[in-house]
Amino acid sequence: MTPPPYAGRPSDLVGRQIAGYRVESEIGHGGMAVVYKAWDLRLDRRVALKLLAPELARNDTFRRRFTHESRVAAAIDHPHIVPVFEAGEADGVLYIAMMFVDGRDLRRQLDREGPLPIEDATRIAAQVASALDAAHDHGLVHRDVKPGNILIAPGIDSDHPEHVYLTDFGLTKRSLSLTGFTTVGQFVGTIDYMAPEQISGKPVDGRCDVYSLACVVHETLMGRSPFERDDDIAVLWAHQNEEPPPLTGQRPDLTPAVGGVLAKALAKSPDDRYDSCRAFVAALRAAALPTPRQPDVPEPPLWARPVFARDQHT
Repeated sequence: MTPPPYAGRPSDLVGRQIAGYRVESEIGHGGMAVVYKAWDLRLDRRVALKLLAPELARNDTFRRRFTHESRVAAAIDHPHIVPVFEAGEADGVLYIAMMFVDGRDLRRQLDREGPLPIEDATRIAAQVASALDAAHDHGLVHRDVKPGNILIAPGIDSDHPEHVYLTDFGLTKRSLSLTGFTTVGQFVGTIDYMAPEQISGKPVDGRCDVYSLACVVHETLMGRSPFERDDDIAVLWAHQNEEPPPLTGQRPDLTPAVGGVLAKALAKSPDDRYDSCRAFVAALRAAALPTPRQPDVPEPPLWARPVFARDQHT
């Protein structure tokens, strides 16, 4: 029996054809998928081709949910969501073909540049928030908002220096949990941005994405996620039980109100967070504005001061 094309090392696929796409080079990989730059042989365009691990395709529950969520994601026409061109199965492997974004992800930018100015952080967050709220309006919760899923392409002018895309809607942690690939104490992907209700296995809605986006914003401002610890168990505990660290001591340029906004977005209970990602970013922008300084009012001269009756008799 011929092994599936995914078998072997990811580099073995370069130059091969999969589902009408010729693989050109590897872009990135994780525990359950590899993303390639590929050429669409039917429409003569470059795409990002994500191939999922073959064991996922063998699970009927995951396959059905993957197909459903990929179609929902493809139906969302939004300027900050990476367009999904096609999703399907070929030679026993599930794949997603998406628009190729010529840029870098936020993870690489933070690793290279470190913390960002508040203006840049809020500008990027606003674009991600717009994408997330659009997905929520379609009944789709991302559940894996993190710097690696935020792609940054060049903008159009100095007022819009970057164009941000959110990706990876078709593969969610809920999908994986239905297959048995996530069990107690084991998670697929990073846990640095995971909401407490996700960790405890409770039902989630768009407010879990608010939490994750707040974790990302914290990292863009501070250079690290809010609950960075030495091991995974400590991270899980901190998400569920510890308060986020203060910002002002290490970023004196940030107003105290910024810390308050992040604390609300990082609340342990979804009911205590902002109702939408846009509401969170709007509050963040307002908090980032410096408190206007009250103008100094000079004391009026003696002759201009009001004279009271008792003063006239002294």
